[in-house]
Amino acid sequence: MRTSIATVSISGTLTEKLVAIAAAGFDGVEIFENDLLVCPYSPEEIRARAADLGLGIDLYQPFRDFEAVPAPVLAANLERAERKFRVMERLGADLLLVCSNVSPAAIGDDALAAEQLRRLAERAAEHGIRIAYEALAWGRHVNEYLHAWRIVRMADHPNLGTCLDSFHILSRGSDPIGIEAIPGEKIFFLQLADAPLLAMDVLQWSRHYRCFPGQGTLNVTGLVQHVLNAGYTGPLSLEVFNDHFRQADTARTARDGMRSLIALEQTLHGAAHPAVPTGFAFAELADAGSLSGVLDALGFVRTGSHAGKPVELWTQGEARMLLNATGADPALVAIGLDSPDPARAVKHAETLLAPVLPRERAPQDVALDAIAAPDGTALFFCDTAWLGDFGAAGTAEPVPGQITHIDHVALTQPWHHFDEAALFYGSVLGLHPQESLELPDPYGLLRSRAMSTTPASGAGETSATAGAAEQVRMVLNIAQVGAGDTPWQHVALASDDLPAVARRLRAEHPELLLPIPDNYYDDLEDRHDVDPELRRLGVLYDRDEHGEFLHMYTVTVGRVFFEIVQRVGGYRGYGAVNAPIRLAVQHAGRLKMGQ
Repeated sequence: MRTSIATVSISGTLTEKLVAIAAAGFDGVEIFENDLLVCPYSPEEIRARAADLGLGIDLYQPFRDFEAVPAPVLAANLERAERKFRVMERLGADLLLVCSNVSPAAIGDDALAAEQLRRLAERAAEHGIRIAYEALAWGRHVNEYLHAWRIVRMADHPNLGTCLDSFHILSRGSDPIGIEAIPGEKIFFLQLADAPLLAMDVLQWSRHYRCFPGQGTLNVTGLVQHVLNAGYTGPLSLEVFNDHFRQADTARTARDGMRSLIALEQTLHGAAHPAVPTGFAFAELADAGSLSGVLDALGFVRTGSHAGKPVELWTQGEARMLLNATGADPALVAIGLDSPDPARAVKHAETLLAPVLPRERAPQDVALDAIAAPDGTALFFCDTAWLGDFGAAGTAEPVPGQITHIDHVALTQPWHHFDEAALFYGSVLGLHPQESLELPDPYGLLRSRAMSTTPASGAGETSATAGAAEQVRMVLNIAQVGAGDTPWQHVALASDDLPAVARRLRAEHPELLLPIPDNYYDDLEDRHDVDPELRRLGVLYDRDEHGEFLHMYTVTVGRVFFEIVQRVGGYRGYGAVNAPIRLAVQHAGRLKMGQ
């Protein structure tokens, strides 16, 4: 389908926006009036620039507070409309968005609204322009899409139709099934936006928290299906008001918007993800020499070295860590994902505009492609062939130990890439988002969202499979803090007997473990009947309706720390209730060290 985006959705000047929108692959654009008003170029010059970039101007918007007004106001409104029509003729736009009236002076009279909109459509027809009437969720008298359609039907003019906006419909809890009662030819335009579920005034919600489809919790895909069932053949157009988007990189946001529409269309076509990862092949850490001792203490064994690069393979159970001796401070730089079809996985990622990373490869190296995640982490799609680069010792056979596999990885995102990352991991990797959480940090808030190969509802999952190793779990964090902001990353390692791991580490490497305050255990023992040994071992505890969770942390080295976890039964969470404890201790340790 044809794709479009409103200029208000991204940052920059109007000409910068047009360039970014075209580069992202959109077919057209909605010109937001304020972008044109502050632009030094004439409408004719903007029209020519858009044409040079291969963009059609699909809509000019918004025209406000027109209908259901007293006669003197109508006369002024029609004059105002005539001036807009002349601007649109110069711009080469033939569709005007008219929002339902929000003025206190508006009259609650559908017949009057229809009659006045018909007069507007008659004037528009003289200029070759059509009118798309939209019900704002906060409209004075018209705030439901079916109400707007009834008025359009009453007006009965070929140049008057309706504009459907997913946010205005879904934010009010309206049932979109009624869209199928509207003739497709009378749906003049479709605007799409998602949003997180927030308990707030709908106007503020709309103006500040909209996001691209797939980044929020609204069922945008279901709404679009109803629109297509009605016979709509126009563009899928994004209209997003978001404070972060308006501050972020213009080209990057436009590309993210296009990714959301590609993913939406794939879902509409019933396209299953071609190669959902089945587990973690490895986690690769940059290392200046300080992490090998940590891995050794955790029970990992060095099982191979890359034939042509300063990279070591460390293994325990089915958990594999690569140490890349780059001389850089310790950081998680790459993640290997077990894939049933690496080539198809990379091709799928490319269709979703994920950048494929250039790699220097010796003739004898295994072909291994990587894409860049939004935070810069390299993601490799692997089968077991990659182990051949690490010699005979690089084997797929598990190395005995108390660690069994990588349970999940947690990556801190730049503040303006959080929504992008959620869409990226959902569409590119086929991961399912869980609820977004805000957790207290000593210096602000930590926003966190987990994603996994298992749907959040647990559909089709039993307690026996909920904690299975064949899952990929990612936790995306953004630290909304000030000077104390630290982009920590961590790898969570699974164990079948965490208390045994804790006893060994407490006896042999107590300096490696993050100290947990006694106050935590005083509260824990008040809330739950737990083994008193947890206090001595420094093990944290959580439970949900499916099972229990034991976990503990190492101290941070560079940007990296490790978590050891044990899922008992079918526990599905990540111990988020204990995150404030971990964050407070980490910050205290960082300040003590003068970091």
